[in-house]
Amino acid sequence: MQFQKLSDLLDSFLEIGIPGVDCVVYQDHEEVFRHRAGYSDLEQKLPITGKETYFLFSCSKVVTCAAALTLLERGKFLLTDPLAAYIPEFSEMVLTNGEKAKTEIKIRDLFTMSAGFTYDIASPSITQVIREKDGRATTLDVVRAIAKEPLSFEPGTHWQYSLCHDVLAGLVEVVSGKRFGEYVTETIFEPLGMTKTSFGVSDKNKEQLAPLYRFNDETNRPELQKRDCSYILTPEYESGGAGMVSCTDDYILFADALANGGVGKNGSRILSPATVDLMRTNCLEGAALTDLNWIQHTGYGYGLGVRTMIDRAKGGAIGPVGEFGWGGAAGSYVLIDPNSRTALFYCQHMLNNKEPYTHPRLRNVLYACVD
Repeated sequence: MQFQKLSDLLDSFLEIGIPGVDCVVYQDHEEVFRHRAGYSDLEQKLPITGKETYFLFSCSKVVTCAAALTLLERGKFLLTDPLAAYIPEFSEMVLTNGEKAKTEIKIRDLFTMSAGFTYDIASPSITQVIREKDGRATTLDVVRAIAKEPLSFEPGTHWQYSLCHDVLAGLVEVVSGKRFGEYVTETIFEPLGMTKTSFGVSDKNKEQLAPLYRFNDETNRPELQKRDCSYILTPEYESGGAGMVSCTDDYILFADALANGGVGKNGSRILSPATVDLMRTNCLEGAALTDLNWIQHTGYGYGLGVRTMIDRAKGGAIGPVGEFGWGGAAGSYVLIDPNSRTALFYCQHMLNNKEPYTHPRLRNVLYACVD
């Protein structure tokens, strides 16, 4: 394997305004590539060391869905079950036109972003419950508030990026009887040795939390932001969709486990190979598949919380059918390929992140390098 092309690509990202990059590739549980470039702190001119922790935003979703699937494996729910059987507040949903929804939300719809929710974290019901709880609303408090908001469409008929995986975190709490973060720690983080990873900022990862930037299109440069994640709504709210804080060395252990049939580098199993295959099976068709129209996802379908390659020709993808993963608002990106037992994890910490440019190139150049 020759990775010079991938190193050169990562270095070129600095030229388009990304302050710093950190990328690692595992194959068969072994690190085969690692490259860092640029700064973690532009103002102080502190180089990327590889020890930084980051707000991973939507790369949290892959972990949330994997954790929920451990409960599916234990027979705690079926994907075809109605959500209201576990969280009764979702029993009678209303559409935006005021009509009662004819179709009930299935648990499957949470995984596939097909429930009809929006991504409005400042909706009237969420704002109200946070106010009523004096800024300490819990995960389930917010999830039950989401049930009061109207649906954009009949459940199961469309794909819409939304708070589905935040609601899924609430389902995990109800079914497991534990706080969401506690359950994920016990079933994913601790078994894989992810010691600096948590939902929300923890004592173990806050000191190395990298400065957060946003690229300003008008000035053509990154600008320093407040170091927080707007999706972590309260100190008690563990956002399944965007609340994870981790580092490159930790997250790659999770990605590597999925690339190897659910078994981590240390031998711990978090999921079965059959479940990983189900996770990366496209669940969308018709209008729902058409809804998945982000340019960086051309050629992809959507499985249980992940993009999944279904049309290499359409996507112009060097990689194989069945490659899967997701990305985050500050630019993080995970690629998982069980066919070659390869996993890539890329980190940056800049909003307005340029992912339509960076992510497809990372995928293609990776496959130009690996055997």
